[in-house]
Amino acid sequence: MNRVRIDDVENDVQPAAVMRKLTEPLGLTDVAINYYELEPGDSFAFAYHSHEVQEEVFCVLSGTATFETEDGPVEVGPNEIVRFGREEFQRGWNHGNERVRALAIGAPLEYGFQPKLRYCEECDAETDTDLNRIDDDGKEVVVARCVECGFETGRWYRGSMDGTVP
Repeated sequence: MNRVRIDDVENDVQPAAVMRKLTEPLGLTDVAINYYELEPGDSFAFAYHSHEVQEEVFCVLSGTATFETEDGPVEVGPNEIVRFGREEFQRGWNHGNERVRALAIGAPLEYGFQPKLRYCEECDAETDTDLNRIDDDGKEVVVARCVECGFETGRWYRGSMDGTVP
């Protein structure tokens, strides 16, 4: 048995105020689990994406998350769960006024190929994106760049970000 206090796990650099990766601290080998807290305007993911191999389940504990899907937006409220199958595109947001708390569960642990679509101003289109972690004056930062032209389409820092999350 492994037991973990969520607040003891380091907050990761994500487009969410809080994202704690619980998979490794719990010693999981077949499933991924992440804990999220999204302030208004925050997102669960860096981009509209899918997983070739993994299916994902989001359990909303409080607040209301809105997921962009191929069929349009889907709202998931407190004590509701939504499942996204393999290769099903989605990106979850907090478009409300209160903080969203949620668990994300993915299985199997491997993602496989993961297209990450973001709008690129240079290409004037939704394009696949590369994400890279860099050091910016001693702070860990995630930078998104268009695969087609290399234009930066987003930049994230640890914790809450002022303004709208890219």
